[in-house]
Amino acid sequence: MQFIDTADSYGPNVSEELIAEALFPYPAGVVIATKGGWNRPGPNQWTHNATPEHLRQAVEGSLKRLRLERIDVYQLHIPDPVVSFDLSVETLARLREEGKIRTVALSNVTQEHIERARKIVPIVSVQNRYCFADREWDYVVDYCERNGIVFIPWFPLGAGRIAGEILHQIANAHHASPTQVAPAWLLWRSPMMLPIPGTSSIDHLQQNVGAASVRLSEHECEKLSGVPELAGSR
Repeated sequence: MQFIDTADSYGPNVSEELIAEALFPYPAGVVIATKGGWNRPGPNQWTHNATPEHLRQAVEGSLKRLRLERIDVYQLHIPDPVVSFDLSVETLARLREEGKIRTVALSNVTQEHIERARKIVPIVSVQNRYCFADREWDYVVDYCERNGIVFIPWFPLGAGRIAGEILHQIANAHHASPTQVAPAWLLWRSPMMLPIPGTSSIDHLQQNVGAASVRLSEHECEKLSGVPELAGSR
């Protein structure tokens, strides 16, 4: 459990504060990734703001809440439709040069976004919605793999909501749960895959960790790859 992903909009702010409260001073090897550019002014409300001014404020706020001098991985949470994408990325590039961000990453983007951003600053990871039953971003996974970019699927256990025969057959064969088979398939899908299953309890956490020991066969993974897509929601 050395990689922790969060965002200033989760709470808002509460997630970052809890991470610092629980883990600071951080053990060696722990990598903290957070995001900015998408606000949460109220329940089920999300608003864009990826202006240079806001991103600078967001980074400063995350540094303070996480008790860090530099953020390991800082992600643009989502492109802002009314702000130049290049300008947002250029702002993060400058913050990287200033030493406040170690690496720059993207979330909820297309391949075109990634290609444009890479002309400005190295991109270390991309975080899009993805699971074996929701593969809208297959081509982005392939692009990341070709270019050595980590792909972080959010909603990685969405497949576990499918009460499909194939999923349950494979899970039963491995004495595992469907939500353990889902991340096992992701790890098979690409060597650049870094699933980030969320958890709300110790039992759930142990179940997520147990997914790493599930070893699916090539045939099982190919059967899962043929499952029709199911759109998820964040």
